[in-house]
Parts: sequence; C-alpha cells; structure tokens
Amino acid sequence: MEDLEVILTYLDTQAEPCFTLIYNRYSTKVYAKCLSLLKNEALARDATQEIFTKIFLNLSRFGQRSRFSTWVYSITYNYCIDFLRKQQKKQALFSDELDDPPDLADQEVPDYELLEMEVQLLKKVLDDIPAGDKAVLLMKYQDDMSIRDMAEVLDKSESAIKMKLKRAKAKAMASKKSRMADAI
Repeated sequence: MEDLEVILTYLDTQAEPCFTLIYNRYSTKVYAKCLSLLKNEALARDATQEIFTKIFLNLSRFGQRSRFSTWVYSITYNYCIDFLRKQQKKQALFSDELDDPPDLADQEVPDYELLEMEVQLLKKVLDDIPAGDKAVLLMKYQDDMSIRDMAEVLDKSESAIKMKLKRAKAKAMASKKSRMADAI
C-alpha cells in the first residue's frame, strides 16, 4: 500500500496495522535524523517516540501538499530543533541563530570546500556551528534535499533558505580555519 492509502485507511478505521506499517516505514529514518541532530541515543529514541505520537495525533492535518515523507521530515526536524533550543535556554547558552553574524565573509563558499573536508574534521566543524545551521547543511549535503523541499520543511522562502545555507557554509568554513589554525 502507498502511504496515502495507509493514512486514509488509518483515519477511517484507526486500525493498528496501519500505524505499525507507517511506523516501520519511517521509524529508522526518523531515529537516524534525531540521532544526527541530538547526538544522544536515548534522546533520539525518546524523540522518535514523541515524533510518532505527534504524527499520529496530527495525521488528519496532513494536507497532501507535499509528500508524506517530507511532512514526516518536517515534524522530525522541527521537534529536534525545538528540543535543542529549549536545552540551550535551560543552560543559558548562546542563541541558536544569528541574524547578521559579524565575522561572515560576503563571498559565497563553494560547495567543494565543504565536500573535501576530512570526515573527522567535518564532524568537529559541524559540532561547532549552531544546530539550525548544521541541520540545513545536513539537509542539503547528506539528505540531498532541494532548496524547494528545504523551504517547505522549514516553512521559509527559497531565498531565505539560500541565505541560511550561505551563512551556514561560511560559519562551517570559519570553524574549519579556526580548527586548522589551532592544530598548527
């Protein structure tokens, strides 16, 4: 059965096998995304359960304006980013997003510079930048999402996504340069 058929059947009958089918199709992807953003297996497991609760409580709101997988991704991403923001507020850390960071270069960072980083350095660089910036870079380069899909998931305009990507790449490159300078 296609996702839409399963959803409509679930909404009509509340049949548990429909819930199980959707959960089995998406739970691994949701968990992997939660783990990549939250960096903690226990938190990722808990988040996955919370996300599926949200999905099934709001299944009637799925408007078919996008693919179901995009809708699930959007809920997952938003849940994790909200969780991280709440954690940061609790710990009185720095803000997740900067509207106009003073140290960013005006030049566009070429994609190949990010793609050529060694894996260990890339992991460290991604840990250095705010969660929202890390998430858009992962959407673009790991999940291979289009600007249009990213805009839909994040509920922002395509131009806002392009700017967010540009700033995130600049922050990643600044972190790389800093880490490389520290290594010398």
